[in-house]
Amino acid sequence: MDSTVIENRSRPLSAKPLRRLIVATSIGNALEWFDFAAYGFFAVTLSKLFFPAHDETVSLLMTFGTFGLSYVFRPLGALVLGRYADQRGRKSALLVSLALTTIGTLVCALIPTYAAIGVAAPIGLMTARILIAFSTGGEFGSGTALMIEQKSKRKAFLGSWQFSSQGMSTVLASCAGLALSTMLTPGQIETWGWRAPFVFGLLVAPVGLYIRKHIDDTLPAPSQNTQHTQKAAPIRDLLAHYKSRILLAAGIMAVSTAASYLMILYMPTYAVKQLHLPASTGFAATVVTGTILMFFTPLMGHLADRYGRSRMMVLSATVTFATIYPCFAWLLSSPSLAVLLAIMVLAGALKAIYFGPLAAVLSSLFPTSVRSTGLGFTYNIGVMAFGGFTPWLVTAMIGATHNPLSPALYLMACAALSLACIAIYHFKLVKHI
Repeated sequence: MDSTVIENRSRPLSAKPLRRLIVATSIGNALEWFDFAAYGFFAVTLSKLFFPAHDETVSLLMTFGTFGLSYVFRPLGALVLGRYADQRGRKSALLVSLALTTIGTLVCALIPTYAAIGVAAPIGLMTARILIAFSTGGEFGSGTALMIEQKSKRKAFLGSWQFSSQGMSTVLASCAGLALSTMLTPGQIETWGWRAPFVFGLLVAPVGLYIRKHIDDTLPAPSQNTQHTQKAAPIRDLLAHYKSRILLAAGIMAVSTAASYLMILYMPTYAVKQLHLPASTGFAATVVTGTILMFFTPLMGHLADRYGRSRMMVLSATVTFATIYPCFAWLLSSPSLAVLLAIMVLAGALKAIYFGPLAAVLSSLFPTSVRSTGLGFTYNIGVMAFGGFTPWLVTAMIGATHNPLSPALYLMACAALSLACIAIYHFKLVKHI
């Protein structure tokens, strides 16, 4: 079994404080993913309201382009908030991150459409997406570092809750989309229904802020760690000594990130545009996948601690590479809810296997002094490269080639890249970390 020695600065946690810590670190991640999922699920509606164009494909490309462009700011947020977390504490950075996300979500919930304020509408929406992306950039690194640095041998299990929370947010966003698409008319959705998920997110934010305010940090307070705070330069150290590990971590993330944005975020749009199925079909399928991620990812983290991290990730990426093209071909030849559900169940299971050990693997690449900065920056480089632009890229690929199997080819390429990077990690680095 591959394992990693990670510096611990905290006391062992009993069951109750551990549950509180899991909720505290997961709730912000869940809210941010809920927000991103809601944007992706209602992309067709948003394209009409904020990016009107004579060609529906152009309008949709502009919507996904805005979504992808905001991801450019995630690595910047990771550096700024990660540096803050490495110098001032994980808890403080998590509070700042959630507060910024709340502001961005508020803008999304209240902003008037293009018909009301013209070009200010897409500009305002883009600004809100950038703010949320910036805050999300610092969320993963700080939250994951806080979990991994607990005094426990169950590193993969603890880190897996970051991804389990993404499954929970997918379920909530999908249920909201399913309920709205079945209970409201298209006119009602375009008038006000698309705002409902963002309003719901605003209701969750105060709870998250309260819980995070009452957890213990894994770094000493600044007043107790003055010398460390004055000398620490996590960004400079990261870029000077860990550039190869940044690239390696981004490559390891390729298949899981592309699968998340392709099989969850983009699938409702794909179901409507390419399969000509009702919008409710895509939402129902993503509910299934999100449920699998929510419950099975921690189990896979537990198994990774016991049987080996690399082994499970290789299994997931290999099966993804081998099955994704036949799955899409089957779906195109028999477009139905039953076939879509079967494929999404498989996708959810493979993602859970990969997600279980992923946070622990990424954390093991960086020492404590630069861990939040390194985790956040590499994670968001990977998400920017293989996630944020994925819906735009596959939409453009389908538009240019008229081949609805293009998404499968893209995911196969990402799986091949991740397999190569996992091999490098396992054979070159594990023994030296």
